[in-house]
Parts: sequence; C-alpha cells; structure tokens
Amino acid sequence: MVKTDAFASLDATEQAKLVRKRKVKPIELVDAAIERIERLNPIINAVVTPMFEQARAAAKKVPKGPFAGVPFLLKDIGASYAGVRMTIGSAFLRNYVPDHDSELVTRLKRSGLIMLGKTNMSEFGIMITAEPRLFGACRNPWNTKRSTGGSSGGSAAAVAAGLVPMAHGSDGGGSIRIPAACCGVFGLKPTRARTPSGPDRSEGWGGLAVQHALTRSVRDSAALVDATAGPDIGDPYWAPPPARPFINEVGADPGRLRIAFTAVAPTGVPVHADCVMAVREAATLCSDLGHQVTEATLTVDAERITQAFVTAVSSSVASVIDECAQLTGQNPAQEYFEPVTWAMYEMGRQHRAPAYLLAVEELRRIARDIARFFLNYDIWLTPTLTEPPVPLGSFDPTPENPLQGLLRTSSLMPFTPVCNFTGQPGMSVPLFWNADGLPIGTQFVARFGDEATLFRLAAQLEEARPWANRKPPVSA
Repeated sequence: MVKTDAFASLDATEQAKLVRKRKVKPIELVDAAIERIERLNPIINAVVTPMFEQARAAAKKVPKGPFAGVPFLLKDIGASYAGVRMTIGSAFLRNYVPDHDSELVTRLKRSGLIMLGKTNMSEFGIMITAEPRLFGACRNPWNTKRSTGGSSGGSAAAVAAGLVPMAHGSDGGGSIRIPAACCGVFGLKPTRARTPSGPDRSEGWGGLAVQHALTRSVRDSAALVDATAGPDIGDPYWAPPPARPFINEVGADPGRLRIAFTAVAPTGVPVHADCVMAVREAATLCSDLGHQVTEATLTVDAERITQAFVTAVSSSVASVIDECAQLTGQNPAQEYFEPVTWAMYEMGRQHRAPAYLLAVEELRRIARDIARFFLNYDIWLTPTLTEPPVPLGSFDPTPENPLQGLLRTSSLMPFTPVCNFTGQPGMSVPLFWNADGLPIGTQFVARFGDEATLFRLAAQLEEARPWANRKPPVSA
C-alpha cells in the first residue's frame, strides 16, 4: 500500500497506474488531494470553487480511462460542469450555473479524471495574473508575494504546490505558458482547434484561444492531449490529426533539430538578465544534446501586430460579455466589472464589424510571414516572459488609466502571443531558477500541427534536466 502523503509527488500517469494495479482506490487519491487543498489552499488561494462532494461521488463509481481515479482541477472558464458555478473570475457571473458539461469536460471525465474544483484566474482571462477582485489574488507557491502569472494562475499554482498532478488551462495570448513559467511547471499550448471549444462556442477569442492543461510531467501532457483531442460535431475546423498518439512521442528520438533562439523581444522591450540567461542555458543544453542551434531573430512588425491583436481581443471580450448577459438575463454595468475589463468592453463595442474582420485578416497575414521563418527551422526558442515573476499588484489600474495593467502586460509578454495568432503549438519548459529561487520558463515553438516534435524535445530536456524534484516552499 502506498502511503497517502506520497501521492503528492506522483504525476497523473503514475497515480493512474496505482489504480489500475489496485494498489490504491480512486477515493484514496481524491481524499488525499482534498486534504492537501484544505491545508494549502488558504495560503495560495488557487481553488475558488470546491467540488468535493461531486468528486467523492465520482470516485466511488470506479471510473475507467487512462487517468482513472486521478484528481484534477478545472479553470473557471471554458469548462462548463453541469450544476457547478462558472464565474470566469467576474462578479457579473458569480451566480451563473451551467446546466450541461462542455465537450472538453465530457472528454476529461471519459479519461477517468475526477474534478475536485475550479481554479482562480483573472477576470475574463484578460490579465496575465490571477488577481480577480471577486476571489482575491492567487499566490505563487515559490514566493507568496509574487504573481502566479495568468490567466491560468490558479491551475499553475495548484500543480506547483502538489495539490493535483495536473489542471485545466486555456491560452489566448500565453495564459497556459505564462503561469507555467512563473510557477515552474510544464505548460503546452496545443495547435489551434486541437481540443474542442463546444458546444457553447465554436472557437475562443476568434481562434486565438485553445484549451489544454498545466502538468508536472511531459508524459501527462501528451497523454491528456490524446484523451481530449479531435473535432467535435459541428466544429468549423480542426487541427491536423497526428501520425500516432502523442504519448508515443515521449521518449522517441527527436533527431537533430534546427533550433533558432533569441532573447531579443520582437517589440523591442528590454529582457531581464535572468530570462536571457535561461534562454542561453537552454540553447546550450539543446546544442549539447546534438541539435543544430543558431541565434536568429524573428522579424515582425510589432505595431501592426499590437493594433490587430488588441482589436481582436477587445472585440472578443465585448462579445463574450454580451453573450453572458444573454445567458443570465442581466445588463452589463460598470459596477460588476474590474476597471480593465470594463475598459476593454467599451473599447470592443466601439469596433465595427469590418474593423474586427480586418484585424483578424491582418493577424493571418502576419501568421503566413512567420510560417516562412519555420521553413528553415524546426523550433523557435525564446524567453516565455521578459521578467521573473512580478510582485502581486503589478497590474493594478490607476484612477487616471484603467488600462495601466495592460500596458504593464505588454512589456512582459512580447513572445507568447505569436503562437495564438499563428495557431502554432508552443510550450514553456521549467529549466532554470534564478538566484532568488524563482522559476524562469523558456518557450519552444514548433510548426503548425507539430506537437509531436515538441513532445519529443520536451521529454529529452526533462530527462537531461529534471524539474519534478524541485519543490516550492509552499507544497505538499
């Protein structure tokens, strides 16, 4: 029999293996995870809506699937769970309870995962931190005065602290990769439409957003994509099917990859020395592993990208809020929203339909230019963020400027949004910790549809420089 306190150090694959071999029961895994949440969540505020009763009931049914009996957490957006509130981090939706499961949740359940609750996030997923006014700040397990990153900050903190081995996330501009970098866990943003968004939406943020998870291990991420990927009925488009299951790529020889690396931000903002060092160490590690590594800068028109991206995102935010108003029968009013959300809503409502469509087309033209860069390279290696995890409160608005937080955001995340408007897969890998003991993620980007190369490389990096044995001060 495995001791209960040992579960926290096991990834989802290993926990599921114990269940299959009947060394533990699902209810034991669930109860142990609930105990960890009750003990540590008051410190980090990662879980905002517990689902303990539902979890215990599900565990008693002996679920099937590759992750049978493994505890899991859902980000509080994009993952409707019948009978459980979904707030999207906003007071506007504090009482909204969906009456159905989203397709992704259906597939997560089918894989055997047991949902223990919903995780903290920024309101409507706008900011790259998890400090919503509704629930209060989620705190980084490595330093509770620092941001977890966002918007999937609660999920990243929960995995880093060992509450669960993996947790749901979504990524519309870096919202899986950024908190993965800040919390020292693995975060993959899949190819556009790799996982389903239905039945409530055909796509997230006009195709910018995609859902997956934050995980402790590479193999968990690969196996979870296998369990959840593929088109749903009525999807407008879907990602190219893989040649074989992604789990088979973990441990496979990646060959000699052509890797371009840079620590120069495409927008020209400065990059912290720790983030530069992390990229250069990653480049050296890749070279030592036999890859062809070249320093090369991806040239883009930063002003064009920024204008188009802001137009597309603000329009999407406005449409989502209007949709939520229809669902709940409420009228959007400034009092329900944080200053940055309301400012984005007003900005989005000012855009006419032609302006939105022009912005989308502009992003797609830029995506074609970037695709040509990948004719010469297999992987693009960059910092995930331009700075180490920042102090909580860094994104607070000022009375004079409700968009002050967004200005701060733009200086931190010039690298991650590229994947969202190209649709390419990208991952943040925890290979470096700075002198203050804070994790610094590095981003690897592959061609559209080529998660296979990322998983092969990630497994190689994980073996060469393991990170699972690193535990933050707040952990189980």
